[in-house]
Parts: sequence; C-alpha cells; structure tokens
Amino acid sequence: MAQDTSSVQLVTIYEISKVLGSSLDLHKTLRGVLNLLSSHLHMQRSMVSLVQEDGDLQVVAAVGLTPEEIQRGRFLAGEGVTGRILQSCMPAVIPDVAKEPLFLNRTGSRKGAEGELAFIGVPIKVGRRCIGVLAMDRAAGESGRFQGDVRFLAMVANLIGQNVRLHHNVAAEREQLMQEKFRLQKELQGKFSLENVIGVSKRMQQVFSDVHQAAPGKATILLRGESGTGKEAIARAIHYLSPRKDGPFIKLNCAALPESLLESELFGHEKGSFTGATADRKGRFEQAHGGTLFLDEIGDISPAFQAKLLRVLQEREFERVGGNRTIRVDVRLITATNRNLEEMVSKGEFRADLYFRINVVSIFLPPLRERRDDIPLLLEHFMEKFNRENKRNFTISQEAIHTITQCNWPGNVRELENCVERMATMTRGNLIRQSDLLCEKGLCFSSALKDYGKEHRSIPIVPQRQSAPEAPAIAEDLAEAYSESESMGEPQPASERDRLMWAMEKCGWVQAKAARLLNLTPRQMGYALKKFNIEIKQL
Repeated sequence: MAQDTSSVQLVTIYEISKVLGSSLDLHKTLRGVLNLLSSHLHMQRSMVSLVQEDGDLQVVAAVGLTPEEIQRGRFLAGEGVTGRILQSCMPAVIPDVAKEPLFLNRTGSRKGAEGELAFIGVPIKVGRRCIGVLAMDRAAGESGRFQGDVRFLAMVANLIGQNVRLHHNVAAEREQLMQEKFRLQKELQGKFSLENVIGVSKRMQQVFSDVHQAAPGKATILLRGESGTGKEAIARAIHYLSPRKDGPFIKLNCAALPESLLESELFGHEKGSFTGATADRKGRFEQAHGGTLFLDEIGDISPAFQAKLLRVLQEREFERVGGNRTIRVDVRLITATNRNLEEMVSKGEFRADLYFRINVVSIFLPPLRERRDDIPLLLEHFMEKFNRENKRNFTISQEAIHTITQCNWPGNVRELENCVERMATMTRGNLIRQSDLLCEKGLCFSSALKDYGKEHRSIPIVPQRQSAPEAPAIAEDLAEAYSESESMGEPQPASERDRLMWAMEKCGWVQAKAARLLNLTPRQMGYALKKFNIEIKQL
C-alpha cells in the first residue's frame, strides 16, 4: 500500500511540474495543481492563499469552494489556523476541525459537511520567507496518512513557491518594460513631432525624423512632394528647429513672378535701376540674412535665371539690380518642388550644377493617399479651425470619415481642407453625414484630376526603408488575386498584362479600385501599368 501511495505521489508531482510550467497565468496554474491533488489524492477541499500587498492572506485559488466562499477567505497574520501557519511558517494538522476552537471556517465551506474532517496546512515559502499557505481537507478516518501528506504537500508548496516567485519576477520585468516603453514613446513623440504639422502615420514619422536630423545643420534642403503636401509648413518647422530660429524666415514662390520681377525680388534693386524704382530696395536674400530663405517651386525658374541663382548659392554674394556693390549674406536655403528634377536635368531643362547645389539633403513628403492614417486627425483639426473661425459647432459622422479616408485626394492636404470648409458651409444642421459628401452625390470632380499634370509634376519614387523591393512582388500579387477570381468562376487571363487590363476594365478604369481588387498599393499599380505600357482610358 505504501509503495502504491509513493507511486501515486510521484506521478502527481510529475503532473504538477508540467502544469506549473505550462502557463504564466498564476491563477490558472494554481487551479490546475489543486485539481490534480483533488483527483490523485482524494482531497475534499483545497486552497492556496497568498500574502497580498496590504499584508493580509487571501485565497487566490481553490477547489470545492464557490466564488463567494473564496472571496470570504481572507485572514490576518496569526488569525485562525491558516493565519498561524503563515505567522509561524510551520505546517499544521487539525485531526477534527469541529473540535478545534482556533479553526474559524472563514470561508464557510465546511458548514453542514458530513463526517469528521481533518485539516492539513503547509506554508508556501520563497527562501526563508513565507508568502502563503497550501491547505486542504481530508476525511478524519485517514489520520494515519497525515505525516506522509504533510511531507508531500510541503514538496508541492515548494514548487508553488518557486512558480509564484517566477510569476512575480516576470510581472516586475514586464512592468519595467512597459514603463520603459511608455517613456520611450513619450520621448519619441516629443522628438518626432512638429508644431502645426499633423502626422502619426509611419511615412510622416519618417519625415519628422528626417527634419529633426537635418534641422540643426547648415546644409541646403530640398523638399520633394506633390502640390498641397505641406512643404511650406515643413520648411517653417526646419527653420524653428534650427539655430537660426531667432532670425527671419523669408519665403518666395518662384512660379508666381516673371523672370524680370523675380530677380528684383530675390536680389533687390537700386534707385533708378528701372522705371518705378524710386528707392533702394532689399531683396529676399538680404531680408533673410541670419535666417532662412525658402524658395518654393524652384523647378519653375527659367534656365537664364538658374545661372544667376547658381552664383549666389555657391558664393553667398550678389549685386542688386542696377548696382555694382557686392553684398554678402549668411542665409540657409530651403527649396521645394513638385517636379521631377532628375528628368528635367536629363532633358536639359534644369542645370545639372544647380541641381547638385540644391539637392544636398532631400526630404520626401508623401501624398495624402499614402498616409491615410492621418486623415481623421486632419479632419478633426480643420473642423475645429472652421468652428473657431465661424463660431459654429460642426461634427462629422464616422461613416463620412470612413468615406473621406478612402478618397484619392489628388490635391492632398490643401484639397482636404477645402473639402472640409465646403462641407461645413453647405451642410444644413451641425452634423456632416455621409450623404452630405459631394462624392456621394456624384458632384466631386477631383477624381478626374488624379492624373492631371502627371508628366509635368511627377517626382521620383520615394525610397522606402525596407529590405525587399516591392516591384518583383507585383507578379506574385497579381497571380494570387487571379487565383481567387478563378475560384469564383471567372476566366483567368494568360499574362500579367491581361490581368491588369481585366482589373482596370472590371473597375471602370479607376486605378485605385483596380489596385484594391488586386490587393496592390496605388504605387505598385502605377508601376505595373507603366511597366506594361497600359494607357489609362478616360470614361
């Protein structure tokens, strides 16, 4: 019989060790241990109590007790039999709980129990410190096994103690990691954010990182991006993050003036140098002395003026129109364009030496369709701005936000701001619904402009910080999309070009819809159409 008991105990210890190592959920593993003790050793009721932060002993896992009884199982150190086990850190055996005045039956689980019950409790230790109590009931008639039960339960309690210590260590390390993560997130949020520029998407965080990296230096910066992506806002942010923040920030749109006036605006003029020059006038370069000069649309200046600008960028000196005095300035230059300067250089439309002079640090601003995560925040910002300026209280429904997020936005952030102002102006009531959107009424014509000026304004594909290029995966994506369509009973075209044509025709030659159908990004779709020389039909 003793050999059978030892074999059962050995198997039980093995099963308990497996349970304790199966999960980091402490309550789950403790319940598993108590279930094994109950089934293998025929214990009637069992519970594990652990010391809480306030010093009290609380039942945390039990078998044979209701949730209400477990909730009542709370003891002070030295209170009742369980409290004394914790205080003394010694095991205790009560042969008959009904005859023991110190036994409190705090849980109330033994009321009305049939027959005599014995109570066995052993301390749960971590090193020399007692952190809890493992206790259980056994029929009093089996008193001859109490000594063996105490030894066995002491081994189980030792395993539980090690598991509790591991759990506490993991919890403490996790808490430390979470605090460190929170600290780093706050630090990064403060580092990779720009005042008056909204952007939580991965692409904009990359832009913010580049801005913070480039702003403290003196290098000339070239901002690349489509019209309306916020190049001026980024240029202003670079200025105020630089050591020149106390100096002037001067801006000029090079495409807004003819060449004759552009030279006077940039370099200034002397009195009498031309008709209407009634006094000496400083140019933008002089006005920006000690600060930053932002030249927008740098790709639109004429070849003749490019040569004049090149000397100023190289030497930081010039003469006013009609003057012969050389003026030296200390100016940091930021330029911006939505053109493909590389293509212009190859065609002889833009001087290569000027290109290399301004293309020192390039920062690419993504179009709004590639940073859709920012659209809800931009909507909220523009709505608050409209409400503040017009003393209104407009809100926008979630359905409308979802629809707006899916739009193509060829005019980028500028178009989005205009759309918000238009919706708020023309909407009756204070809630903008999905039905109020022009695209829902078939009155939004900007979708027809998605390819407007594509050859004129196209810029190079933005380098992505990824290990694998997207282009080789396009054929695989197309094949995967078609395998799905074929399974739905649709014929499968033979070549990749036929697959692209199939998708475009199916979507009414709307490129964005075809990209979604093929599970491609808009950039991948554009690359594929260009690769196979597919001309977009205007329906």
